[in-house]
Amino acid sequence: PTFVIVNTLVLTYSVLYNLSFVCIIVISSGQIVCNKQQTVVLLPRSPSTSKTYFPIPVDNLEEEYRIRSADDGKLFREEYSSLPGGNPQGSYEEANREENKEKNRYPNILPCEYVFLVLCGCKWLSVCLYGVPHSDYINASYIDGYKDKNKFIAAQGPKQETVADFWRMIWEQKSATIVMLTNLKERKEDKCYQYWPDQGCWTYGNVRVAVEDFTVLVDYTIRKFCVDGSKNPRLVTQLHFTSWPDFGVPFSPIGMLKFLKKVKHVNPSYGGPIVVHCSAGVGRTGTFIVIDAMIDMKHEEQKVDVFGFVSRIRDQRSQLIQTDMQYSFIYQALLEYFLYGDTELDVSSLEGHLHKLHNTCTPQDRLGLEEEFKKLTNMRIMKENMRTGNLPANMKKNRVLQIIPYDFNRVILSMRRGQEFTDYINASFIDGYRQKDYFIATQGPLAHTVEDFWRMVWEWKCHSIVMLTELQEREQDKCFQYWPTEDSVKYGDYTIEIKADTQCDDTFSLRDLVLTYEPVKTRLIRHFHFHGWPEIGIPAEGKGMIDIIAAVQKQQQQSGNHPIVVHCSAGAGRTGTFIALSNILERVKAEGLLDVFQTVKSLRMQRPHMVQTVEQYDFCYRVVQDFVDIFSDYANFK
Repeated sequence: PTFVIVNTLVLTYSVLYNLSFVCIIVISSGQIVCNKQQTVVLLPRSPSTSKTYFPIPVDNLEEEYRIRSADDGKLFREEYSSLPGGNPQGSYEEANREENKEKNRYPNILPCEYVFLVLCGCKWLSVCLYGVPHSDYINASYIDGYKDKNKFIAAQGPKQETVADFWRMIWEQKSATIVMLTNLKERKEDKCYQYWPDQGCWTYGNVRVAVEDFTVLVDYTIRKFCVDGSKNPRLVTQLHFTSWPDFGVPFSPIGMLKFLKKVKHVNPSYGGPIVVHCSAGVGRTGTFIVIDAMIDMKHEEQKVDVFGFVSRIRDQRSQLIQTDMQYSFIYQALLEYFLYGDTELDVSSLEGHLHKLHNTCTPQDRLGLEEEFKKLTNMRIMKENMRTGNLPANMKKNRVLQIIPYDFNRVILSMRRGQEFTDYINASFIDGYRQKDYFIATQGPLAHTVEDFWRMVWEWKCHSIVMLTELQEREQDKCFQYWPTEDSVKYGDYTIEIKADTQCDDTFSLRDLVLTYEPVKTRLIRHFHFHGWPEIGIPAEGKGMIDIIAAVQKQQQQSGNHPIVVHCSAGAGRTGTFIALSNILERVKAEGLLDVFQTVKSLRMQRPHMVQTVEQYDFCYRVVQDFVDIFSDYANFK
């Protein structure tokens, strides 16, 4: 190996996680060791690691988070750097044996010998295991929960040659739940081998794994397997969190907290340790375990001790929590949980909850509808993330200057050759219940943005447009008419022809349009125009909203589930309410659960002012109640 002496070391997050084909190990002397095997790059620790951080009472958590976040998270970095690296007495002799080296995904992420898992080689396993030296080794470690010893098994993502060992571990440990926190590939790099069949069954070693069922949701996928290792099959549930970006943390902790709750609900009391893995089994894996433990601690002691708990479990597996971003994300998730709690409802309790919301006894009762909505309006609008929409060349494309898309999820158009700023339109991608970027929330087109509107519809392969405003309201223009009343109309390279205009009932009309991109490419577009929703106020009843959502979903299933364009005038109040209801009703149908508060909160993090008034917020609850009354068996829309 080659040794390079460096005086200073600057590591950006783009190289922090791992490097293909190059191993960089930071040594306290400032040396970097290079070889040809992939490794995990570990953050250098602070020269002074003697500082201790004490538990935080939950009532102080918001203030402590604010202090640590100041100056670009300087105090979070200091606290993270003060963590011990791991058990100094730990031995890695078994993990480093020649026979076991290839079983490790990363040569510098190894289980400490006194806590690593030993595969027991039970009698049902093939006899050859007894003849294979060191076939009891797997790169996995027992990790304690808040109070439960060995509550978790932290493991690396299986390699192709270790899949049979992985399933043998699941069987021997009687684990009923697998938590997967990585995707199979990220940034074109292999992070984990697919250790399950897509359909049917497969045998790994002597363990047979059959797919029973799977459900794909926006942030995670649930797969249920029938696992048979000795003619006594068991159910094993894998919960695969798919929204954790490589080299970072989730944009919001909402999805992770919802995921964690699902893990707790799915895992049976009789099951063995919960198997948690990412790629190396330390970064995302450790983050998940710490959030779980600290929520348990919060309920038990009304305080959290992130520093103390991470220090303790690092004795069980070195380097758990890999970056200061992950460390601060733990605090962010705990603060989210402390401030907003669990707002999820079973539909059976909806009527009672609505009664509470509308019958607040005293001003101090925080269950009132206005108090619940006020928490949403107190959310900070991230103006620093609206730079593109606020450029002078783009300002005139915005109908309302307060409602501008965030840069991180704005809809980007193809740049026209030689024309700057032609990639901008006031539109935001919004997640659906099952699919990311399922909606496009946008403003009603202006006369000079109609061509951009149709360009967006074409480039993003949209087949459904939902319009929630009239062209004029209260004698003011709210939307330019972007479709022809008869025959066809042309905007730039796009021709729109009307084929049918049908009034479905009193609440919405249906237009069939043909969109042609010059010279001959065409696409059928269905235009849903909801009537009876005033600019100020809400629809008189909820059934019409249920009907139009059902009609849009039916069209989506027939046309391929490409993004749905939804707009009112500004693209926030009525638009947000429609999208919120679409997501809420989908969840009610699938799970019999709803969370109006977190659904709307999530929308407001994706576009400002979504669900703009307390009346619109209340309407979300009332439409769900109408839906439950009409479809008491939660049947799918027909």
